[in-house]
Amino acid sequence: MARMSSVDRRRELVQATLRVIAEKGVGGATTRAIVAEAKMSLASFHYAFTSRDEMMRELIAFVVENESNAVFAEIDFTADIRETFRGGLQGYFDAVVADPGHEQVMFELMQYALRTPELNDLAREQYARYHAAVISMLEAAEIHAEVRWALPLPEIARTIVTITDGLTLAWLADRDTEASAKVMDFAADSLARLAIPAPDRTKEHVS
Repeated sequence: MARMSSVDRRRELVQATLRVIAEKGVGGATTRAIVAEAKMSLASFHYAFTSRDEMMRELIAFVVENESNAVFAEIDFTADIRETFRGGLQGYFDAVVADPGHEQVMFELMQYALRTPELNDLAREQYARYHAAVISMLEAAEIHAEVRWALPLPEIARTIVTITDGLTLAWLADRDTEASAKVMDFAADSLARLAIPAPDRTKEHVS
């Protein structure tokens, strides 16, 4: 059998942790439960990660990256800014619907971190990653759609993350996809009003 690389080992352990937390909760995600799910030894875990906390941080990075990639894949930067927002929200929502367990894990992980003083920074790190991912999308939209934003990017990013949190929790509770679509329509309409045509680029088109 080919030896597993450290990168592959870490990825397998992170994915196993997602499955364990989805089934047993964060409290049940012991190191032994994780390696059993991954069909690895305890030594393999300690070879890949220095601690469970390090692995939890990588878990957050893994899920946020996957969500960001799903959103970027659905964004059409050639469309008007309203449709750009709407496509991004739909891409995010489709990822939630495809695997609700991921978001349930992230919400539970945040609550666990908030209840554990030595892990409080994990919750802040989780949301810092969300905000950074959204800011990257806003910067890309700014270039491709030739707009500037009426508010600072961190403020808009926080608003979008707050919207997606509410959208996700509501859908997890009632699984009402039609109602969720209306929320996304409203959010896209509202967010698009924050985009202002960039004056310098408008002049370039006129000349």
